[in-house]
Amino acid sequence: MSKEKEPSEEKEQHPYLAIATKYGMKGYHFHKDPRGFIIMKRQGVEYLQAKIKAVVTFEIIHEWCSPDEGRYCLKAYAKCDLGQVETFGEVSKGNNRNPYPIAMAEKRALSRAILKLAGFGGIVYSEDEMDDDA
Repeated sequence: MSKEKEPSEEKEQHPYLAIATKYGMKGYHFHKDPRGFIIMKRQGVEYLQAKIKAVVTFEIIHEWCSPDEGRYCLKAYAKCDLGQVETFGEVSKGNNRNPYPIAMAEKRALSRAILKLAGFGGIVYSEDEMDDDA
């Protein structure tokens, strides 16, 4: 006689798996951060943007930008059949070592917008958000 497993005994799947499957995403679009969370790679964000047919535009938020301090902020407006979102991408000397801070702010804003539209917001983070020192 076989014993059925109690729900608490079964290994729970991460919530991102159902969403990833829905969009036909593969393991190489993600990696697990040593700190315990799931990260979507840049190629995953680009794949997902094409899959959901999202159109994204950007606006510079001048009052939050200070080139002398290395601080930039962009607002992303993203829209597709799933809905629309507005979100921000920012960089400062404290969270960016790249010599292209405006492009980094754009990548962060785009990634956040796509992740939110597709239902990954708060479940998966983009590699553009990650600090390599952690």
